[in-house]
Amino acid sequence: MRALLRAASVLRRAAAPSLGGRSSSGLGALLPHKVLLRSGSSSPFHPSHPSRSLRCSSPVLLSNLPTVCFNGYSTLIAPANEVLIPQELLSSKTIWTPDRELGQYEDLVARVTNFHNEDKGFMVLDGDVFDVPIRKDIVHRVVRWQLAKRQQGTHSTKTISEVSGTGRKPYKQKGTGRARHGTLRGPQFRGGATMHGPKPRSHAIKLQKKVRRLGLKIALSARIAEGKLLIFEDLEVPSHKTKNIVQYIRQMDDTKKVLLVDGGDIDKKLKLATQNLHYVNVIPSIGLNVYSILQHDTLVMTRDAINRIAERMHTPISR
Repeated sequence: MRALLRAASVLRRAAAPSLGGRSSSGLGALLPHKVLLRSGSSSPFHPSHPSRSLRCSSPVLLSNLPTVCFNGYSTLIAPANEVLIPQELLSSKTIWTPDRELGQYEDLVARVTNFHNEDKGFMVLDGDVFDVPIRKDIVHRVVRWQLAKRQQGTHSTKTISEVSGTGRKPYKQKGTGRARHGTLRGPQFRGGATMHGPKPRSHAIKLQKKVRRLGLKIALSARIAEGKLLIFEDLEVPSHKTKNIVQYIRQMDDTKKVLLVDGGDIDKKLKLATQNLHYVNVIPSIGLNVYSILQHDTLVMTRDAINRIAERMHTPISR
């Protein structure tokens, strides 16, 4: 930021003779009065268009460049005296800012499409399932519960009574000058037992059903807030060819790993088309869980899967 201010000061002195005292009234309608600059970066953004950065084909004249820092951003305010901002400092990167407050339990209206991006209508998402406040602590507890529960726990070592070998005393108790021993299968001998070693057990921990259910709601709400939950009418594909799925995934914006969720049984052609792609996984709605959602940056659900998940979340918890 200091380097930018020093450069602006130099450019102001260089531009003053060329301006010749010209009034800025002719440029007032074209020049922004505030430009947002990300901390640690030299790319200013226009605040009146929060979803787009400032694009300009000619140099922008701003002033004095005093800064006001707030919430990780710096605001550059332009007074009457202009200064020349070099074109290379401007960025055309698109940024996204939410236009509403998240986690208000509001019903959402989502667009329904398919793999060909065709309009299939709209769908209302229940606010108590897809618009809950984000709580990282709940997600952490649910992920720990999942990983602990799926651990096999088949590790096993042999105690002194299970290890193979004789139980005879190796030598007499006294008179040899050596340490006293009653067996050669103790933990201090080669081929001996393991003391306090692991035995087969369950690593599962207890977690209330309402907390597990809340974790799934939070994961779904987070994907909705990020714009990474897509709703399809169905997951039908024309053939079992993998190249079709690869082409569909490439059409999605900023997608690295996709989780496809269908309402019922997985279509055989879809299963064959995705089994060779490590970045595409398909599961039924009954198997949807928090850990799988976090492992994939994009979540694609069918209309039927949305209805089944909402019904499951609204079912009273059996005590």
